[in-house]
Amino acid sequence: MTLHKSLEANIRKITPKELLGRKLNDFERRYAPKELYIAGSMKIPLPEPRVAVIGTRKPSPKGIEAASKITKVLVEHGVVVVSGLARGIDTVAHKTAIENGGKTIAVLGTPLNKFYPAENKPLQELIMKEHLAISQYPIGYITKPKHFVLRNRTMALISNASIIVEAGESSGVISQGWETLRLGRPLFFWKSLVEKDFKWVREMMKYGACVLQNVNDLKRAIREMLPPPAEIPKSELRVVDLSSFL
Repeated sequence: MTLHKSLEANIRKITPKELLGRKLNDFERRYAPKELYIAGSMKIPLPEPRVAVIGTRKPSPKGIEAASKITKVLVEHGVVVVSGLARGIDTVAHKTAIENGGKTIAVLGTPLNKFYPAENKPLQELIMKEHLAISQYPIGYITKPKHFVLRNRTMALISNASIIVEAGESSGVISQGWETLRLGRPLFFWKSLVEKDFKWVREMMKYGACVLQNVNDLKRAIREMLPPPAEIPKSELRVVDLSSFL
């Protein structure tokens, strides 16, 4: 499968600093790619907040339901939904965000002219037109399994927080969980994941990962991520005479 020429022509190179609109700190620079390749209509630098919704490629019905519920709440609060365009939870997150009028970012482990999995070609092309797709690999780069782990690092870098919905003992999202914590970003587990009692979940909770028990927990977390309202300079404040409205 090949990418439509019009989409390939719109791929452009950018630095992480340009993408985020700020300098990277020492922790971010350590594993940040020197350059990224992007395609899409999303405003650069990226709008905030951005939250990654990630998980297994083989979700249970409960996992699919949870990913959809989480994504809908994020969209309702104006959060950009980030994910990795993989099968399963990632695909649910992207599609739910789009179907509910939200914005989504796909961070790929392949160059932007490749489709993995192949069945997500229409979804990837839609994101490359109306949202944003990001890769740290130029066109023609040969993809290896380790590139998906590096992709997870980049996904953690561009996200203000990450939510792991459902995953197994050896899931690829584990790398993103640790990278999120290393960067000092909030990491959340959906309640059903904690019930599995995986060692990596217990370990990450020791380092600050939190559990989302319900949608209200998620809403509180979103409020903490939202930037404070801008203060109006005193010189621009106006005294309004309300007597005419009484």
